[in-house]
Amino acid sequence: MGKFLSRNELPVRGRTVVITGGSRGMGLAAGRQLSEKGANVVIIARDQNRLHQGVEFIQQGAVNPQTQRFHQISSDLTSPSESVRVMEEIVSWNLGNPPDIVWCCVGSSHPTLFIDTPVSQFRAQMDNNYFTSLYMAHAVLTCWLKTPKGATAQPSTPAPARHLIFTASFLAFYTFTGYSTYSPSKAALRSLSDSLSQEMNLYAAAYPNEPPIRLHTVFPANIHTESYEAENLIKSDLTKRLEEADEGQTPEVVAARSIRALESGQELVTTDILTGLVKHSVLGGSTR
Repeated sequence: MGKFLSRNELPVRGRTVVITGGSRGMGLAAGRQLSEKGANVVIIARDQNRLHQGVEFIQQGAVNPQTQRFHQISSDLTSPSESVRVMEEIVSWNLGNPPDIVWCCVGSSHPTLFIDTPVSQFRAQMDNNYFTSLYMAHAVLTCWLKTPKGATAQPSTPAPARHLIFTASFLAFYTFTGYSTYSPSKAALRSLSDSLSQEMNLYAAAYPNEPPIRLHTVFPANIHTESYEAENLIKSDLTKRLEEADEGQTPEVVAARSIRALESGQELVTTDILTGLVKHSVLGGSTR
């Protein structure tokens, strides 16, 4: 009976969802599944050919093809100004309205041993895994949190929440040999999410008539993608041995479990049993 009474905390039908890194892997799978739930979807990535293929694949899942809308934007989000430009384009395409949900899925891993890794790669990992999400978060929150002009009347029904979703990793909770370039960038993302979650509570209290903003972070383990296969070509034998018990998951499984957890209202989302156990063993101020 409980499932009939539970409320969907992430309604997407008729709402606009933006997915960075949405042309492949988990981002593409999430876009398709949200399209199947009635969302309008915008995907962002660098590769224009992949974007065209991705948006076509996502559009094929639409439950209301006559009313749902889809868009793709080519952008290198490691540049701070690009997130601002992208957000302006989305608002214009969305008939002057900001998006309702932004899901940051951009990321890459370079799993080599510390002294075998060029110093430039540490910066590149922070740019790809942390700053792309930070820049997008800053752009969308600036858009969402423009100070309301004057007092507004109490709405008859509460406005649905807006959602900002980051994608971190199991390694943000517990790292091991071979991920010194990658784990710090994902741990930083988790910390950013915790900080912003607290700040958004302040805005919700100051502007109770405005849509509240919810922060979430997804923590997948290994995902079977093209990028994962490429990582294994440079990964040390020791690192492979340490993670051999992780059978990994497909992008479709990770996306489906993430969406299900987001619909149930979870802020820190895990998609497998081991990561869930590790999450609950970690001390800190995160909402669990």
